[in-house]
Amino acid sequence: MAKQTYEAIVVGAGPGGYPAAIRLGQLGVKTLCVEKEYWGGVCLNWGCIPSKALIAAANLSHQIRHASSIGINVSDVSVDVSRMQAWKESIVQKLTGGVKGLMKGNGADVTMGSAKLTGPNTIEVTTPQGSKEQYEATKGIILATGTQTIEIPNFKPDGNTVITAREAVSLKEAPQRMVLIGGGVIGLELGMVYQKLGTKITVVELTDQLLPGTDPDLVKVVEKHLTKGDNPAQVLLGARATGCTVSGGFATVSVEHKGKTLGIEADKVLVAVGFKPNSKGLGLEAAGVKTDERGHILVNDRMQTNVPTVFAVGDVTGGPYLAHKATKEGEIAAEVIAGHASAADWRGMPAAIFTDPEIATVGLTETQAKASGKKVKIGKFPFAASGRAMAVRETDGFIKTIIDAEDNQLLGVGIVGPEASDLISESALALEMCAFAEDVAATIHPHPTLGEGVMESFKHALGEAVHIMNR
Repeated sequence: MAKQTYEAIVVGAGPGGYPAAIRLGQLGVKTLCVEKEYWGGVCLNWGCIPSKALIAAANLSHQIRHASSIGINVSDVSVDVSRMQAWKESIVQKLTGGVKGLMKGNGADVTMGSAKLTGPNTIEVTTPQGSKEQYEATKGIILATGTQTIEIPNFKPDGNTVITAREAVSLKEAPQRMVLIGGGVIGLELGMVYQKLGTKITVVELTDQLLPGTDPDLVKVVEKHLTKGDNPAQVLLGARATGCTVSGGFATVSVEHKGKTLGIEADKVLVAVGFKPNSKGLGLEAAGVKTDERGHILVNDRMQTNVPTVFAVGDVTGGPYLAHKATKEGEIAAEVIAGHASAADWRGMPAAIFTDPEIATVGLTETQAKASGKKVKIGKFPFAASGRAMAVRETDGFIKTIIDAEDNQLLGVGIVGPEASDLISESALALEMCAFAEDVAATIHPHPTLGEGVMESFKHALGEAVHIMNR
């Protein structure tokens, strides 16, 4: 069969691939997007979106159960997890259908199949029916194939008792007991969902801190919520999960902790220890594309690999593994292929963790800033001092501002508390614009809002806070 020719081909329709295809279409580039499994990728199907829908539902059930403290008495509260899952799935279907429609609406063609490079300008697509089709891209190929979950010895997922995030977002009922192998973002986000639905949670984390890489003072607030309350979790830090036996649909997890071997029983074992790039089987060798030792595709600031016609974006290029980072990179690659002067050029990449409470960061953490040798000023505004936070019964946590002590320029912001994922955007803009502490401190914020706390944290760093004591 003769090759079908396009100007650009995008491999993968996740949060990096589909925006690339849309942007290419907007720029008048004849484009094909190839997806092997589902439109929207991991993010829309069993990652970002479905997990946040479940988090919102679990949080609502928790708020209802504790509404009596503000004079709202509710009895006989029950959760139908199966119906919750159906609601979540309706959101997924709406969004994934929208992705395909947006690509087509912007002029990109779409096809299902598994693609691999056969050269610097060509790919072969194996269709779901098993036939093979050849395509050529005259201007560029974008690889946006994402990552897959890492498997660890003795914990091979079976889809039923030993599971990954993919199965965890689709459980039809809350298990009685769940062991989380890994106390990182995925494990804690999903673990806290089921904790609120009544599941007894045990977290097994190899390092000495939950959410490794996050400033410890932010993590402590989340850990308090995890281990206190009416359904406290067991947290084992510095612990190694060594084995798992499954019998009759139940598991016993062997854990080495503080010189002892523990046997922890569970209905579900969620393995959430990280991700690895989907770069094998892509035919990178045929095109001469280079990777690092872990298999991440190496790219420059224009998202080009060492082969000028082959681009890569998103998680397959390495961390941080963030959907919004993938989207921005997909847009950059599309613009470069279309002949525009575009490149990755940002001062900080915001990140959000949807635990209870949420954590959001941008720029340098306090730990990183001090490790770099910089003299820093730290401003902190606790939500306990916020009238709005009191009104919504979300007073745990704080907003932390890290500024350069030499000139008061913003270095980073960390937030743990209500709506942290939304509040961080202002600080991301401030960082991108090279703002100084005075810029945000002088910006009038509406009252009463949680956002006032951002202003107050900057003022606190300057010694000018009016709603808390300055140091």
